[in-house]
Amino acid sequence: MDLSVLRHSCSHVMAYAVKSLWPDVSLAIGPAIEDGFYYDFDKKAPFTDDDIAAIERKMKEIIAEDMPFIREEFSKADAISLFGRLNEKYKVELINSIPDETVSIYKTGKEFVDLCRGPHVESTGKIKAFKLLTVAGAYWHGIETNPMLQRVYGTCFSTQEELDGYLKDLEERKLRDHRKLGPALGLFDIYQEEAGAGLVFYHPKGALLRRGIEDYEKDEHLKRGYQLVTTPNIMQAGLWQRSGHYDYYKQNMYTFMIDEKEFVVKPMNCPGHILIYKSRLRSYKELPLRLFELGTVYRHEKAGVLHGLLRVRGFTQDDAHVFCLPSQLQGEIKAVIEFVFSTMKVFGFDSWDIELSTRPEKYIGTEEDWTAATSGLENSLKEMGLPYEINEGDGAFYGPKIDIKLRDALKRSWQCATIQCDFALPKRFDLTYVDSDGKEKQPIMLHRVVLGSLERFIACLTEHYAGAFPLWLAPVQVVILPIKDSVFEYATEIKKAFDAHSIRSEIDTVNGTLDKRIREAGMSKTPYCVVLGEREKKASTVSVRKRKIGDQGSIPLAEFINNLKLQIANRE
Repeated sequence: MDLSVLRHSCSHVMAYAVKSLWPDVSLAIGPAIEDGFYYDFDKKAPFTDDDIAAIERKMKEIIAEDMPFIREEFSKADAISLFGRLNEKYKVELINSIPDETVSIYKTGKEFVDLCRGPHVESTGKIKAFKLLTVAGAYWHGIETNPMLQRVYGTCFSTQEELDGYLKDLEERKLRDHRKLGPALGLFDIYQEEAGAGLVFYHPKGALLRRGIEDYEKDEHLKRGYQLVTTPNIMQAGLWQRSGHYDYYKQNMYTFMIDEKEFVVKPMNCPGHILIYKSRLRSYKELPLRLFELGTVYRHEKAGVLHGLLRVRGFTQDDAHVFCLPSQLQGEIKAVIEFVFSTMKVFGFDSWDIELSTRPEKYIGTEEDWTAATSGLENSLKEMGLPYEINEGDGAFYGPKIDIKLRDALKRSWQCATIQCDFALPKRFDLTYVDSDGKEKQPIMLHRVVLGSLERFIACLTEHYAGAFPLWLAPVQVVILPIKDSVFEYATEIKKAFDAHSIRSEIDTVNGTLDKRIREAGMSKTPYCVVLGEREKKASTVSVRKRKIGDQGSIPLAEFINNLKLQIANRE
């Protein structure tokens, strides 16, 4: 059975139950989504836990009656009249936006009707296993000036066994939620009321985690022939008009005036890198030219879509643009893909999915260029023997793209790496190089990120490892636990030794029993804990405890430091 059809049917049953319990509630939309379904309701009083339990009970009654889902076609005028009588203003608005002359309506039982394209299962009795999960606020159409609706999420499976497995997995997801682990572990926070929504503050430990990622990225890019650049955070609007971003992304840009000229807070890095390319005449001998920037950008995302570090308004991309000859195109694409795979393995990911996204409805450039760009990407994947899916119409407005989506420890998909092939912007900006025949020709431009946004990747890492980062990435690699005040000076000496070897450590100064302090060190998810008493002080040793393993015994300090350095160097 098609899960999306089953889940969409279950969302209708939920709407039926809600209308049965609260007839004055207005219905909005109720689609199936990746892991289940939701329905948006306009209800004055918030849904309580007792309300959700009542909805579930009513849904079970409706399912037990095994009522058919009956599809009927109405003219738009008749449908508007029907839903107008039912005081369903959101349905009327939706009908008015439909270009067709007729619309489909589904009836269930004697009382419930809903606007829907379908399809649905044959009858309510086909729904065997469901669960309502959470309630959240959602603006109508995602627009902040529209009414705030109540969105009830649920899930549905073919069998109870599948549902139970999913609910167990969901509990694990909650434990790994970066929005909870981040503040709890002192990594990051979002001070929405004071500073604004979607803006991330990295605390000292979070900044250390981020620095580890950035340092790795810079080193690896330099090894692979990239050159580091930095571009301004504000630029004149004319630059974005020329690139096409102004026409396609104006609603997501922050704009303001300086000296009667419109400026834009940088939403992406490509135009800045293009200007660096254009700064002087280029020779074919310089290509491929690979420009890399950890560029911070800002986008005006709607409040309703903001989600922890996964969807923010200010974020940093590990952004690079490769300017190359046509003969170099596939080699550069394959090199980027290999770079992505190598990097993901270092960070602990060994499973991913690949999508090739083709030309969207609105685009710039010629069809001929789009065909060449798409072929360059697709042939590279084929030559590497990589499986991929076609994602029709989801390319960027200036070119097709390859998306590489990671699978984390819970097998969830995360969008990170992207490679976009662009013939259009080099034309718009008159980019040229002098070829071997002395003539000026146009380079091809690749836009690419390896990790994507650092914010999204840190969220992904946090949930993948449940906050227990590998030693080389951990913000604090060793917690030093002096048993009593008489060995605090020795603890300070140990920390200085760690500092001298660039091992990140901190001294625990909290009072309490040793067992309690060891437990708290474990809760901080630090890889190692060293316990110091008079015996360790006299012998110049440390008593080592390893995360998830426990007591490792007493080890000479120099030996322990060498062990740590080896593990860090090998990124174990």
